[in-house]
Amino acid sequence: MKLALIGNGAMGHMVAAEAEKRGDEIGAVITSADKDLTVDQLAEKLRGHDAAIDFSVAGAVLKNIEACARAQVPLVEGTTGWKDQESQAKQIVAEHTGALVYGANFSIGVNLFYRLTEHAAKLFAAVAGYESFIEEAHHNRKKDAPSGTALKLREIMSEHLAGDISTTSTRAGHIPGTHRVGFDSEPDQVLLTHTARSRQGFAAGALVAAHWIVGRAGTFEFAEVIDEIIGKRQSEIRNS
Repeated sequence: MKLALIGNGAMGHMVAAEAEKRGDEIGAVITSADKDLTVDQLAEKLRGHDAAIDFSVAGAVLKNIEACARAQVPLVEGTTGWKDQESQAKQIVAEHTGALVYGANFSIGVNLFYRLTEHAAKLFAAVAGYESFIEEAHHNRKKDAPSGTALKLREIMSEHLAGDISTTSTRAGHIPGTHRVGFDSEPDQVLLTHTARSRQGFAAGALVAAHWIVGRAGTFEFAEVIDEIIGKRQSEIRNS
């Protein structure tokens, strides 16, 4: 599989390393030096790749999505901080019959954490006396706050729990990405925690999504990729 990488920072390097381990070929690498390219020029650089993976900056997301859609290259969008442009992104993909997978977090562990959180929210919605909250902490280089993952957790919990869900963010030092979901009452507190040890989990998930999106059209959330993988595995177990 021939991949184009958009963004040449720490995540871009991690994706490239993981891709090469898995036998994928790295083609074009789009960096900050390409920021002045027009959409058509960027599309020309991307054309001919099986898929592209973007871990760049929020301000470039719509341009990258349009360039990939015009080039007919499926895109895995790993950049965060552009949720307010989601409807525009979907419109661009639809206009060009493109393919896009996006998500607040491409870690497979985090996506399983979403499902644990949803189940917990359903349980605590059935009892009185508990207030819910979200705490997230990251290194000081992460700009968006709350994190996309925290916003997704709040969205999931809000489907089952009434009232505001307190959400706090910390940006300091070299803290690894950490998310806590809590349910607090006078007699006790229940905490669910996910801590990322490295960026490897994000890279692995992005590559899973890149292989999944080939041959498809439309806009998908990474959760749909995970749902399909889990569904297939459960079916295999039932039939074994």
